[in-house]
Amino acid sequence: MTLNGWLQIAVFCLLVLATVRPLGAHMTRVFSGERSFLSPALGPLERAFYWMAGVNPSKEQHWTRYAAAMLTFNALGFLFLYALQRLQGALPLNPQGFGAVSPDLAFNTASSFVTNTNWQSYGGETTMSYLVQMLGLTVQNYVSAATGIALALVFIRAFARAEGKTVGNFWADLTRGTLYVLLPICIVTSLVLVATGMPQNLNAYVDATTLEGARQTIAQGPVASQVAIKMLGTNGGGFFNANAAHPYENPTALGNMLQMWSIFAIGAAMTCVFGRMVGDTRQGWALLAAMGVIFLAGVTVAYWAEAAGNPLLTSAGADIGASAMQAGGNMEGKEVRFGIALSALFAAITTAASCGAVNAMHDSFTALGGLVPIFNMELGEIVVGGVGAGLYGMLLFAIIAVFIAGLMVGRTPEYLGKKIEAKEVKMTVLAILILPASMLGFAAVASVLPVGVASLNNQGPHGFTEILYAYTSATANNGSAFAGLNANVPFYNTTLGIAMMLGRFAMIVPMLAVAGALVGKKRLAPSEGTFPTHTPLFVGLLVGVIIIVGGLTFFPALSLGPIVEHFLMQAGQTF
Repeated sequence: MTLNGWLQIAVFCLLVLATVRPLGAHMTRVFSGERSFLSPALGPLERAFYWMAGVNPSKEQHWTRYAAAMLTFNALGFLFLYALQRLQGALPLNPQGFGAVSPDLAFNTASSFVTNTNWQSYGGETTMSYLVQMLGLTVQNYVSAATGIALALVFIRAFARAEGKTVGNFWADLTRGTLYVLLPICIVTSLVLVATGMPQNLNAYVDATTLEGARQTIAQGPVASQVAIKMLGTNGGGFFNANAAHPYENPTALGNMLQMWSIFAIGAAMTCVFGRMVGDTRQGWALLAAMGVIFLAGVTVAYWAEAAGNPLLTSAGADIGASAMQAGGNMEGKEVRFGIALSALFAAITTAASCGAVNAMHDSFTALGGLVPIFNMELGEIVVGGVGAGLYGMLLFAIIAVFIAGLMVGRTPEYLGKKIEAKEVKMTVLAILILPASMLGFAAVASVLPVGVASLNNQGPHGFTEILYAYTSATANNGSAFAGLNANVPFYNTTLGIAMMLGRFAMIVPMLAVAGALVGKKRLAPSEGTFPTHTPLFVGLLVGVIIIVGGLTFFPALSLGPIVEHFLMQAGQTF
């Protein structure tokens, strides 16, 4: 580890913190129906959308109708994207002449982008036409991200309102999130990325002759517009198969920092929205502090593990120390232009948020370095998390934390003046348990079926880690992958697609039920017996609950994968 590496990590953290207040204030005004600086330009367009759709934005919905509208919208999006892929060969904007996508891959990809996962079992530049990339994938990048923001707003209103019956209007939340938040930032970001050298065109691929005389096809297309929203919306699916490690998708250090900032920007600012809408900004800062503690711990472990390097190389006499002539540490699978610090930081960011974009191959990380991304996802990606999804995931753990605090003192637990009773606790536990049930259940099945292990390029604990990582990434709606698993086969395309749907929608329904129950309750005035939820004590309790739940749930599986792999490497054994 170097001072320069830590300075780069510090710069990123400061950029994110500088964004929280202004972006959070803007989103609070937008979703409260107040006038913002974008209203003069976008207000008429917003009203036109409502008129065309026949939507009254002031007419709010009960949580069940809100859920029905959200599920219907996403189901139609899934069907449209699936059909678009299957008909790709007959549609325009396909200069490379790509044919129809196979049924299992089309199912997997449609599930992936509708659930904000963007898992890719294919190479984008060799599979998808420009039309599918723009009309299908990029559009879903926007609306799936806006859906996550809308769902977070439901949970915020549940605590902000007293004795209410409605939780908002899904169509209004979806429209405002897309129009006033995602789209303006992405337009500016796209222009900056183009200025750094990222392509944005509809030209056919270029054939070039290398210095050795070989023929090479150079892919291009509408890259910048997709990269901007894939990062800001924590989607992660790359235009190119190499994702953010590709020089066209991540050409400069400035673009790399901008992309990392984009991943965290909205998720971090949502804590400010929460604090402002419940009337106590300290509550938002407390949640952000809990996120920050877990995130910085993960970055530290990942950076240390990668900087320490591979002990097998050290025992063989290789010099892996950092010097003026070499980066040192474990540089396998990493871009030299980013190095170890920015690769470890990017890996921690993209898996703390449900983004999944990568600028280094996680399969080539050391055992402990690769454990950090897996554990980030296994926590439910509540450390900033996906846009909106991170906040409502963290609030579910906050409910568990105050419930435990209430048990310790023998008092009915409260959070922000709302009593947490049996129904809310049951639905919260159900929402939290859905994720490990899918992650561990599918991984166990794939590890024993011949069709599951047939796709592995590695055996032993590393091969098991590749399977565990895949289903963890899919269920957590992350989308990153250990590259040693060939997932583009019917078995993995189908089961991973199902895992994505479970991780997104099976968790959302009980979460909305919790919000629906809370919004109708009175807000009690704080008393001497009220457990304060804005103090360092609560932050510590919340972090402890998250780590303990994650550890108890996933430690046995991790012991069979990255942990045992680490000890085997320390003992000088290969596998």
